[in-house]
Amino acid sequence: MMLARPLPIGQWVSDAVNRLTDRYASAFDSITTVVHHLIAGLDAALSFVPPWLFIAIVAVLSLAALGWRRPGGWGLAVFSVLGLGLVWNLGYWRDLDKTLALVLAAEVLVLLIGVPLGILTAKSRTLERLLRPVLDVMQTMPAFVYLVPAVILFGLGLVPGVLSTTIFALPPLIRLTALGIRQVPRELVEATQSFGATWWQLLLKVQIPSALPSIMAGINQSIMLGLSMVVISAMIGAGGLGNVVLEGITQLDVGKGFVGGLCVVILAIILDRVTQSLGRLNKEKR
Repeated sequence: MMLARPLPIGQWVSDAVNRLTDRYASAFDSITTVVHHLIAGLDAALSFVPPWLFIAIVAVLSLAALGWRRPGGWGLAVFSVLGLGLVWNLGYWRDLDKTLALVLAAEVLVLLIGVPLGILTAKSRTLERLLRPVLDVMQTMPAFVYLVPAVILFGLGLVPGVLSTTIFALPPLIRLTALGIRQVPRELVEATQSFGATWWQLLLKVQIPSALPSIMAGINQSIMLGLSMVVISAMIGAGGLGNVVLEGITQLDVGKGFVGGLCVVILAIILDRVTQSLGRLNKEKR
């Protein structure tokens, strides 16, 4: 027996989204245009580079990030050549380009939003208390839930896929940026201030460089979360490798689904190792 009438929370949310679409349609159209141009630019740049040259660039970057004289650097370079060569051989190179463009576009937005918010959160305890439950909800909410408002507000295609990925991947960068800024030694901050440094000088020359390993860890986590949204975003027309996996599921083609997932894994391993090594490299320089 129900003790009380259920609260119409779902209806409240639907009404709020409908009011947003009615009142701010032009603003959402502007956001769609900006994000579309960002994705189109990244996709055009990636598609302009021949696959063999792209593979060579990734191999060189792997060596530079992990070190020319370290076995790990050569191991990642060889893995990059073999893995990306396999994707090329399987005929999914264009899908990889689209997936990488989606992840990079989402990461650009994550950086533009997450780093400033993380800095402000580290500086303001009030903002931290306000953002903490919001970030908890964002991290625990099932990823599929983000697709519904994204489709309603921005339609189908790459744009809602990028925006839903951005929201899903944003919390780690905010939290780790704030953590890194807070962990800057107080003595270092006080010494810098004693020399007459302004707020901006303290932030740009001391706090951000000191917090960079933590920020890089946040970037790494947000990229991994973005890649985990690839298949889910394909459900709303984002395309790319996620679409290959989705077709394998809908067509009950185990082989196609496995190959699509394998391509995503190869891309994820390369991005994960490179971003992790950049964070370690910066920490060693300190």
